[in-house]
Amino acid sequence: MSTTTTMAELNKLTGTELGTSDWYEVTQEHVNLFADATGDHQWIHVDVERAEKESPFGGPIAHGYLTLSLLASLSSQVLAVTDTVMGVNYGLNKVRFPSPVPVGSRVRLTATLTSVEEVTGGLQVTLGAVIEREGGAKPVCIAEPVFRYYGG
Repeated sequence: MSTTTTMAELNKLTGTELGTSDWYEVTQEHVNLFADATGDHQWIHVDVERAEKESPFGGPIAHGYLTLSLLASLSSQVLAVTDTVMGVNYGLNKVRFPSPVPVGSRVRLTATLTSVEEVTGGLQVTLGAVIEREGGAKPVCIAEPVFRYYGG
C-alpha cells in the first residue's frame, strides 16, 4: 500500500498511515559497499568469519546508518507527491536502532505522516517511520525523517 497525493492535499493526510514499502534484502555486498563508502569497516559488519565466531548476533550485521539510509528509497515507495519539482532530505528529529539487522535479512518501512508545515517555496513533511525486519520481534529502526517538497 502507498499514498499518492498533491502538495495541496498533503496536509489532509496528517496522522494517516501512508503505507508499507516492499521488502528489501540487506546483503553482505551492500554492507561491504556501505563500509567502503563511509570508512566504517568494523568487524561486526565486514568480517563474516569473525562475526560468526565472536559476535553476539551470530554473524555480520548491517550498520545502523545503512539501515537509516534506506529511508530515502523506502519512503519513496510509500509516499508520492505528484506535483513537486524537487524533494530533499532535510534531516531527522529522532533515530533509534532497537534491534540489529543480520546480513541476509529483509526489511521494510511503514510510515505515518505526522506533520506538514509551509516553508518558502514548498512544504516540510515529517514522517513517523518504522523499519521492521521480517520475523523480528522489535523494529530495527524508528525515526522521524523530515523531507522538503518544492513545487513549480
